[in-house]
Amino acid sequence: MENKYKLGESDTRPWGKWKVTKIGEGFIEKEITVNPGEILSLQRHNHREEEWTIKKGSGHITLEGRRYPVKAGDVFQIPLGAWHRIENSGKTLLVFHETQRGEILDENDIERKDDKYNRQES
Repeated sequence: MENKYKLGESDTRPWGKWKVTKIGEGFIEKEITVNPGEILSLQRHNHREEEWTIKKGSGHITLEGRRYPVKAGDVFQIPLGAWHRIENSGKTLLVFHETQRGEILDENDIERKDDKYNRQES
């Protein structure tokens, strides 16, 4: 297992921010905050699966071409290689916990298909 994250590591993105809150054998957890009206890139990962637990706010998740509403308490499983994104269509912050599991846990494990902010894939 290769983990390239550090506890407390964080970053600000055009859509909001993330912070690593927990690290364990084969997994890491992040708290992710999406600003009102913002959306993450449509993306997939080659080395990890994810679980998203919505903590507050509302919006929509797109998972393998299907769009679902999200609210506090919802949990979504994102399989390895699945195209996904989340958007905050509300007027308050959308906060969710992301648990990543896999043999390689690295922020650069991302392939972007569509990105509002015109970022290149890592």
